[in-house]
Amino acid sequence: MRAQESKGVPRVGVLWHAGNAEEEAPYLRPFEQGLKDLGYFDGRTIKLEHRFPYDLLAQSTGIGPGSTERFEPLAAELAALKVDVLVAVGDRGAVAAQHATRTIPIVFIQVGDPIKLKLVDSLARPGGNATGVTDYDTDLSGKRLSLFKEAFPRMTRVALLVRANDQQNIDQYQTAASALGLSIQPVEVRSREEFEQAFDRIADARLEYIMMPPNRLMGQSRKLLARLALMHRLPLMVGTRVYLEAGALMSYGPDTPGIFRHAAVYVDKILKGKKPADLPVEQPTKLELVVNLKTAKELGITFPPFIMVQADEVIE
Repeated sequence: MRAQESKGVPRVGVLWHAGNAEEEAPYLRPFEQGLKDLGYFDGRTIKLEHRFPYDLLAQSTGIGPGSTERFEPLAAELAALKVDVLVAVGDRGAVAAQHATRTIPIVFIQVGDPIKLKLVDSLARPGGNATGVTDYDTDLSGKRLSLFKEAFPRMTRVALLVRANDQQNIDQYQTAASALGLSIQPVEVRSREEFEQAFDRIADARLEYIMMPPNRLMGQSRKLLARLALMHRLPLMVGTRVYLEAGALMSYGPDTPGIFRHAAVYVDKILKGKKPADLPVEQPTKLELVVNLKTAKELGITFPPFIMVQADEVIE
């Protein structure tokens, strides 16, 4: 019996990392499905309070109701509701949640390094009021580039589409490219409005392939990016399958929808009386290669047999 039953239907606050439910759909749907699998149905056996603090317009202007400054007040708003669990997505959301409360249990998702952010004492023993699932993993740049080159053996020069000042990804991919005998050229963007210009720069430099590490800006713009890649006839390799559902060509990385679905397990355990301090933080255990045959057909591409054999999933 859940401890919260005496108070009625448990309430769970969710601080997302986009501007609305549509933008969050690839993550929101798996999270809600994970809850349903455990017997929690919104409005019946659980009450979900969603907050969406971030949108593309705010990113380009720095102002408005969706600006990044909204993480803190919306986290405080959820804490003031005295939710039974506060779920926070991404680094900013998790930090804002911790600033808002040191007593309400926090479940974070897609946090890079929870120890560095001082959300937990250690992955094995979080120690405070926060735990969850991190995407803090080993550098996957080498494996992604290797798979990309296997799919396109003639590849020599690759564009790296990254957010401005993302030096960590630039360094990692340049190191990986050097080991594979590839040349990689960073193309930096600051906002959605710069994407078309970035693709023009890639075309002008005669770069025929694009590698794109995942981040919030790219994720929110995934449909636009897939459309631009197709328009310019450029194979696009990304870090998670949600981009392929928008039309990208290949992805290699953690099963992101599965991570959000699994986060519901933490919510369930906490509602049944477990303390975040005693629930170890989990890291991704499943890495998957996904290929998009529909996009390949539109680009006139045929994947080599050994890529198809390695693929965990094929989108047709």
